[in-house]
Amino acid sequence: MFTARKIKVALFVDHASNQWVVRDADGVFWIVPPGENGWERREPFHPTEESELEAVPGHYLHMLRLPF
Repeated sequence: MFTARKIKVALFVDHASNQWVVRDADGVFWIVPPGENGWERREPFHPTEESELEAVPGHYLHMLRLPF
């Protein structure tokens, strides 16, 4: 039997602004700067027509040192 896993977060890169973007479990998008305490320094992200979000494999989440 298979158990369904809920995806908690998703990682993207916005090619228009060259920034990391994280979608949290509630579906909210955040710009997350790389480096120490990036999640604490996150800012809301509101995609526009100019946004070019590309999904990034989840194993890259460790690069941002996210708390999940």
